[in-house]
Amino acid sequence: MLSSSSMKTLEQRLDGVTHVKIGGFDVDGVLRGKIVSKEKFFSALETGFGFCDVIFGWDVEDQLYDDGKDPSHRAHVTGWHTGYPDTLAILDPSTVRHLPWEPRTAACLADFRHEGKAHPGCGRSLLRGVLERYAAKGWTPKVAVEFEFWLFKETPESVRDKHYRGLTPISPGMFGYSWLREGQHQELMHAILDEMAAFDIPIEGFHTETGPGVYEVAIKYDDALASADKAALFKTCAKQICGRFGVIPTFMAKWSADLPGSGGHIHQSIVDASGKNLFAGDDGKLSELGRHYVGGVLSLMPALTAIHAPTVNSYRRYVPGVWAPLTASWGVENRTSAIRVIPAGPKSTRVEFRQTAADLHPYNSIAAVLAAGLHGIEQRIEPPPMRSGDTSLPAPDAAPLPRTLSAATELLHGSAEARAILGDAFVDHYVRTRRHEVARFDRAVTDWELARYFEII
Repeated sequence: MLSSSSMKTLEQRLDGVTHVKIGGFDVDGVLRGKIVSKEKFFSALETGFGFCDVIFGWDVEDQLYDDGKDPSHRAHVTGWHTGYPDTLAILDPSTVRHLPWEPRTAACLADFRHEGKAHPGCGRSLLRGVLERYAAKGWTPKVAVEFEFWLFKETPESVRDKHYRGLTPISPGMFGYSWLREGQHQELMHAILDEMAAFDIPIEGFHTETGPGVYEVAIKYDDALASADKAALFKTCAKQICGRFGVIPTFMAKWSADLPGSGGHIHQSIVDASGKNLFAGDDGKLSELGRHYVGGVLSLMPALTAIHAPTVNSYRRYVPGVWAPLTASWGVENRTSAIRVIPAGPKSTRVEFRQTAADLHPYNSIAAVLAAGLHGIEQRIEPPPMRSGDTSLPAPDAAPLPRTLSAATELLHGSAEARAILGDAFVDHYVRTRRHEVARFDRAVTDWELARYFEII
């Protein structure tokens, strides 16, 4: 509960605001919420508010995990058997920010509770739990997220009318790091830069990638929870800003078989109470603690792949030649490896986690990689030898990563280590949601199948 002085400060910050958007992120990283009056917001700030827990019981198309027909398909946390009651949402006042593109409106994120505990579907609560274990040691993880995403001269209606085929990118050609393309779309580029900054999502770097209409954004580093908030909000906010320009972005891992995939990388380090970077060794290399952190992340990487690669489409990127790691590997300044060590001096030495794509769930992935790293530190896990060159090539000391969501989900389900660091409640609920995702895909008839078999078979 806020102190009276903090409440007064918040009231002053929201002077002139009439409504507040409140909500949080579901299992797939989709922002779910509602608009309430400012009076209702302050009431909810004191007591929390009820939010239908169906948001943790359906997929990205609002299709229920529990189909009501087969008890073996039941989603244990919520389903027809529970009646989809309200779950308790607790607003976090530290996330309050004005919406630059919506007059007299602010926004605030919530954490969700279930039966008095963190909701198993709430990634933000999962991350909080991991960070509490770091705080107990006097440590603070620092995180920065990068996204690659594609921009099209389309609308939500036109992409459906075209069945997501023959879309028009905002610019043609393969123009990586292009001043020209950025300048040709300067109004949109600066709207993203300026409005994100006004929304407390500062962008450190923004450039074109290789491909028609593809960009990469680097969000400035922060404490892990704040960084996850900014990364998760960036996706929704980018779609809103782009919509004003008749543009729609996609954060799919691989939207076209003929074009590169979209990375979503997580930079991370740990500082102690004095602000010392614990990953920076005295010799200018990665410290022993940092090496054990890497060892933990690598040892659990196959088992946690379903969290880091959460969709069927994620695995379209796991093929040779598209800058996605295929093994649990690490190397210094090696962008083909799953972990790229960046020895950048006492303040900036860090590791970049490169397994994730732009479709990552920021809270879930950051929680999973930090938990795995802490496991490595506590167990003093030594990583396999560093690799150089193309680490997508098989090697006896680099575990292969699962290549389908189904295989990854079953690895997660059976991993005692993943359950130990993330909890049975989260793992069981998450596994149920990914099995649902696989089942939906298994029933699909793809364009590839039609083109290959329709006439000739």
